[in-house]
Amino acid sequence: MGEPRIIDIELDERSIIRRSAEIEQERQIAIFDLLENNRFQPEGHEGPFRILLRIEDNRLAIELKDEAGTPLDTIRLGLTRFKRPVRDYFAICESYFRAVRSDSPKGLETIDMARRAVHNEAAELLQECLGGKVDMDFDTARRLFTLICVLHIK
Repeated sequence: MGEPRIIDIELDERSIIRRSAEIEQERQIAIFDLLENNRFQPEGHEGPFRILLRIEDNRLAIELKDEAGTPLDTIRLGLTRFKRPVRDYFAICESYFRAVRSDSPKGLETIDMARRAVHNEAAELLQECLGGKVDMDFDTARRLFTLICVLHIK
């Protein structure tokens, strides 16, 4: 049986219009951490996997390829349930980035705790929504949620 993990991940750059330096850093860290350690097992397929994430018609498309790059499948997930977590995550991140840039990062710990809470809830929601389609660990779901947020930047 193949290794149930992602070995390469790309975002459909056509759906991303602009990114701030902070968001670009979040994207890079999420991808680095995801590739370092993840468990990702789509139903009916053996890994390792190369994936492309894109947004199409308010749905997340996870394009699966095998290790050699041969297309396997595309998993689609409606994003309506993620509207609020994405919006909340962006709002908290903006507060966090403002606090970091300010002379006195007052309340930074509280903002960071709120950011983690939203991130954790969204990761659980992602695991739930992909249940039966993809088995993944919590950290993989957290990092994928970060990348879903990046795809929502317009």
